[in-house]
Amino acid sequence: MTDEANGGTNGAADPQQEQQGLRMNILAQFTRDMSFENNVATKGVQTSDIQPEMQVQVSLDAKKRNAEHQYEVITKFKITANNKSDGATLYLLELDYGGIFHVEGVPEDQLHPFLLIECPRQLFPFVRRIVSDVTRDGGFPPFNLEIVDFVALYRNELARRQQTEAPTTV
Repeated sequence: MTDEANGGTNGAADPQQEQQGLRMNILAQFTRDMSFENNVATKGVQTSDIQPEMQVQVSLDAKKRNAEHQYEVITKFKITANNKSDGATLYLLELDYGGIFHVEGVPEDQLHPFLLIECPRQLFPFVRRIVSDVTRDGGFPPFNLEIVDFVALYRNELARRQQTEAPTTV
């Protein structure tokens, strides 16, 4: 009996065939909101005294659109650079970057994590470029965001929600 008689996989399911039903396309990308506050320029901080300490906060949002199989996913980044020596804020960058996705073939019970993990992962390189360009154009060294672990971010948010929903005992 040849391997071809069993579909070429010795009876095991072919991962490519299983994923043929999955379809994801980025239909559009956009900056929903962006703000860059350069406190060095507005307050006249001495540039020789600058030692930035970075803080990055990330949040995600996803919602169904009116069109069939379409979802809007927004990644929100809040990046604060504080001066190590005195704690003064050097700059604050807030960016809400979104994408419109066509998603088919994802089981309903896996759709929520898919939208909040895979879709932001597709948007991330564009967010990283915007952050780098804006910080550089703002007079600072370009800030290159570290890779975001969207799986860990999703799990942490689920754990946080479970803790807030858990009944308290007296």
